Amino acid sequence: MNKTRSRILQSLASGVNRFNDLSISSALLKNTLTVLNYHRIDNPQTSGFNTLKANVSATPFEFERQMQYLKKTFNIINCQQLVDYITKDIPLPPRSAMVTFDDGYFDNYSQAYPILRELNIPAVIFLATDYIGTNQPFYWDYIAYCFSHTKLNHAHLSVVGERTWSNENEKNIVLHEWIETLKKIQEKEKQIAINSIATALSVSVPEDAFKGLHLNWQQVREMHKNGIEFGAHTASHPILTRIPLHQAQDEIISSKLKIEKEINAPVISFAYPNGGVADFSPNIMQMISQAGISIAFSLLPGPTFYKTVKKEPFSIRRVFLIHTDTFERFVLKINGISRLAEAIGR
Repeated sequence: MNKTRSRILQSLASGVNRFNDLSISSALLKNTLTVLNYHRIDNPQTSGFNTLKANVSATPFEFERQMQYLKKTFNIINCQQLVDYITKDIPLPPRSAMVTFDDGYFDNYSQAYPILRELNIPAVIFLATDYIGTNQPFYWDYIAYCFSHTKLNHAHLSVVGERTWSNENEKNIVLHEWIETLKKIQEKEKQIAINSIATALSVSVPEDAFKGLHLNWQQVREMHKNGIEFGAHTASHPILTRIPLHQAQDEIISSKLKIEKEINAPVISFAYPNGGVADFSPNIMQMISQAGISIAFSLLPGPTFYKTVKKEPFSIRRVFLIHTDTFERFVLKINGISRLAEAIGR
């Protein structure tokens, strides 16, 4: 079955590539914006990788291959060009694409940045500013570390109750079930649950367990000087609809101001933590606009027509990428056939 799926994907991707070479492609696809969403660029299969593997968007090898394809088949723009289109009606090139990263991991600097610079591809990195220059992990990486190091085969987990597993695959299912459950509850309740996980799994987490996981401000400034843009992604990465509105406003503004202070440049873009349909609201979008931010990105699936981007600049769609995507599925996703790619299955 997997071989059959692989052949189908390869055939579809090959068809898309041939279609892109035809003049009809320009007529049908020229007025769409394709925003790629990455998180980490790393190899989750390497020895000692004990943070959340699902947060790895591509290996360095695959990322370079993806960027080469993107540059060949799309016109890659930056945030300022998009804002100029929305606010000044300055036309975008046909088949525009953007490269974005969420959170602010170190591998954005060590792995992605050299490739982007070599290929002269602009990108924007959305920073959760409380983590930049610190050893503090995101909660999903902390949870993944605890699951990676536990010797137990069962545990009573806050919110969901008793769970058991007999192998790594089953343990991974429990891990992801718990993380997804935590995303649906209020922030205070989530923090209480997170604080209980090490004890529940009988794991001791060293203070330096996550050293070097995130960018520092010196790296941010270096990349900014060389053409990488930076946007706000809140300060502490809460899902904004799970906290009071005044707290959400503080998260948005403090993140923006911190980045502006560090890079000495205005921040014009924002990405919603988690980015699902329930993770932002009209009130949140209004706060972002009032903070002086011009565009905001969700994780609702793209691509998007230009006219929709102009009409809805605070809910711009993106194409979510993960390291388990084959190159064929990547091609399908960024050419707007993601639903078909998902239907074929991973």
